[in-house]
Amino acid sequence: MTRGTTPSFPSRPTLADVARVAGVDMSTASRVLRGDSAQRVRKETRDRILKVAEELDYRANPLARGLRTARTDTLGIVVPQLDNPVFASAIRGAELAAAELGYSLLISHREPGAAASSIAKLSQTNRVDGLLVASLDDDEVLRSDLASARVPYVLMNRILPGAPLSVVLDSRAAARRGVEHLAALGHRRIAHLAGRAQGFNALERLEGYREGLAAAGIPYEERLVATAGYTAEGGATAMRALLPQKPTAVLAATLVSAAGAMGVLHEAGLRIPEDVSVVGLHDAPVAAMLYPSLTTVMMPTEEMGRVAATMLIRLLAGEHPEPVPPLPPGALIGRASTGPASR
Repeated sequence: MTRGTTPSFPSRPTLADVARVAGVDMSTASRVLRGDSAQRVRKETRDRILKVAEELDYRANPLARGLRTARTDTLGIVVPQLDNPVFASAIRGAELAAAELGYSLLISHREPGAAASSIAKLSQTNRVDGLLVASLDDDEVLRSDLASARVPYVLMNRILPGAPLSVVLDSRAAARRGVEHLAALGHRRIAHLAGRAQGFNALERLEGYREGLAAAGIPYEERLVATAGYTAEGGATAMRALLPQKPTAVLAATLVSAAGAMGVLHEAGLRIPEDVSVVGLHDAPVAAMLYPSLTTVMMPTEEMGRVAATMLIRLLAGEHPEPVPPLPPGALIGRASTGPASR
């Protein structure tokens, strides 16, 4: 190619190409390729059209079809964090389920408290048929955003009063399992790095933490609980606030906040797990890369995305999917960050 010339690329075969090679008009080719059985087409004609489409590697143009049918065969997924393994895993599950059922997935990132609503933007521009929504915003903010949605939606990772369909994790059971593991190692001063203040999952994990303490006969102490949110920075700040209470173990609401807490423990010259044991909720490959490797409670986050996407597609098909119970946690993965209490 000489400088200044425009490169040429092979064009994709069109419906007109299929019709021309098969020797039929475009309307007949269109009816056959979209599976329309309302009008009869001879078997040999149908077979010829399908064979030509396969040989040409023809794929229908979803944008053109969307203009005609007001459908895009695309789901939108709105998440508050892209660097959080919980949401990355949920996206993966949703994408796999969508692909299996003939849908694409459009990912939108919206930081908590952002002024522009991804929900409105996606749903009002005919870009998606339905939405999967995960949010760290307060209930009233999320409710206001959802009011602008012009497509069906399913919430992920939280329950919002008034929203009909949600897929959540059993965070209470997961937190209880983490505390039980620490209590079995002899820990009595177990601190908790809590999630977003008054958030659905934060309250569930706090209840699980308290239930785990009660089951082990350990009194609950409010001063051993600090709000960390869902970032490494939040985990670090909360851990610094808890150091004067001299906990021997920490249950973090997420893997990310656990990593932030571990950094502060290293800075303070405290050994993990000899001085302080750490457990994080949710497992991901990075847990094994931390120093020391982090003990975690596995959470079915990919399954959450898969179930939510399947539920949404059923809703789009005119079905009435039933609510599903919270998805139970998986196993506790014991690694080097937990050990017997030394004091």
